[in-house]
Amino acid sequence: MEVAEAGEVLQRVANLRVWRRGHERAPHKPLLILLALGRLSQGGKRLCAYEDWEPGLCQLLEEFGTPRQSVHPEYPFWRLQTDQIWEVEADARLTRRSPQADPLKSELVKFRIRGGFTGPVYEALRRDPLLVKQVAQTLLLAHFPASLHEEILTTVGLDLESTIKRNRLGSFRGEVLSAYGHACAFCGYDVRLGSADLGLDAAHIMWHQAKGPDLAANGLACCSLHHRALDRGAISLSNELTILVSAHVYGGVKFDEHFVSLMGRPLRRPSLAASLPKAEYLEWHRREVFRPPPRDG
Repeated sequence: MEVAEAGEVLQRVANLRVWRRGHERAPHKPLLILLALGRLSQGGKRLCAYEDWEPGLCQLLEEFGTPRQSVHPEYPFWRLQTDQIWEVEADARLTRRSPQADPLKSELVKFRIRGGFTGPVYEALRRDPLLVKQVAQTLLLAHFPASLHEEILTTVGLDLESTIKRNRLGSFRGEVLSAYGHACAFCGYDVRLGSADLGLDAAHIMWHQAKGPDLAANGLACCSLHHRALDRGAISLSNELTILVSAHVYGGVKFDEHFVSLMGRPLRRPSLAASLPKAEYLEWHRREVFRPPPRDG
């Protein structure tokens, strides 16, 4: 079987045609590719029926995608073909609303339509574990904040063995932590080891992957727990800087302390007015990341 060049595969992944409208997120294609990489690394078949892809992709879209009333795994399954790394085996029986439209999801299931990496791309990935790692890293860095990388990899069954490095402006972290007095803006956690912060992060409100800037007004000092919760959409902020907790969050031990007790409380404000979170970043987070509705008691 023909084998694609590694550089060619990486270029196609880097140039992925992702739907865009303003700063809205559309992680459907990246998540499907990551799911396919996980299956490939575990010896899975190149082509699988749509209904075999659907449960895993639904889970990924619900957990790491944009909060919506419903998810549509059929969209990336069909549309990824345009990026020359995916193919779908389909015949003329599929009903199409127009030549450019997606087929009906019901018919993808009914006719057990199969899809997966093209032969040359599959062979390139199968023969080169480093390429699998590079493709996964490219997708994660381009579409998701670092706090979610490990969870996504675990969910799709990939182990990249090493931490993904990011080339980012080092001043952002320092400016944000200084603005909040080296304490979590949500809970006040401020533990240090010698002169270094321990488990305290500078989190972006509007993700870098959505063109969020490295400005203190787009940052929050967060303990590791509340950084993860912010990026997963478990917590957010109103424009008045009161804390929102998603109604989908629940738990037992420490749940009330770490989440319920935050509901409706004002954010711990930064020392400088210029570092106050801007409404445009907060609105993006509530629209694109937070899991509504907020808890009300």
